[in-house]
Amino acid sequence: MNPDLDSASIVLNILLYVLLPLWGVAGLVDWFCHRATNIEETSGLLEALVHVLMGVQISIPVFLALTFEVNVLVLILCFLALLMHEVVAHYDVHYASPLREISIWEVHAHNYLATLPFFILLLIIVRRWETFVDLITFNWAGNMALEARQEALGVNGGYALTYFITMGIFITGPYFFEVLRCWQWERANGVSTLPWRKTA
Repeated sequence: MNPDLDSASIVLNILLYVLLPLWGVAGLVDWFCHRATNIEETSGLLEALVHVLMGVQISIPVFLALTFEVNVLVLILCFLALLMHEVVAHYDVHYASPLREISIWEVHAHNYLATLPFFILLLIIVRRWETFVDLITFNWAGNMALEARQEALGVNGGYALTYFITMGIFITGPYFFEVLRCWQWERANGVSTLPWRKTA
């Protein structure tokens, strides 16, 4: 048995069946915490939209890594998305903490949501070490185009589609309704947390 190939398979399975699902679970726990603190009546629609923005930011590298070959371009996009996600996450807590309770459960969820993307990216680098070396040595020629992933993911090769559908139902769905709930409450009460629609 090739030990390098076996190690690569183990790392891939950790990514697919431990870290990526755990990221989704943390996101769902975070959503329950928002609901428990009546986000629509406190930090409101603005924070709900910030949550959507962070979800989009972190979904982009997940989609790229599951759909395309991890080359220099994909790594650059992953690093940029991770950096911007951290900036927005800092703003999110800064904005929300004076307006609603940030429970210990939500703090723990944030810990996972902040660190899991970093660990996922590190393990991707472990599997694509030569690509990372190309990145930091500026050997970018021929590595700056999106190419469909050749390596099958999951037992039957359909992991990516299954993951996207699952996340759409259990993560995107609840956060969509969070935005809708906040929008409806603010509309019904004649208030707005959006800076461009502030009420008198």
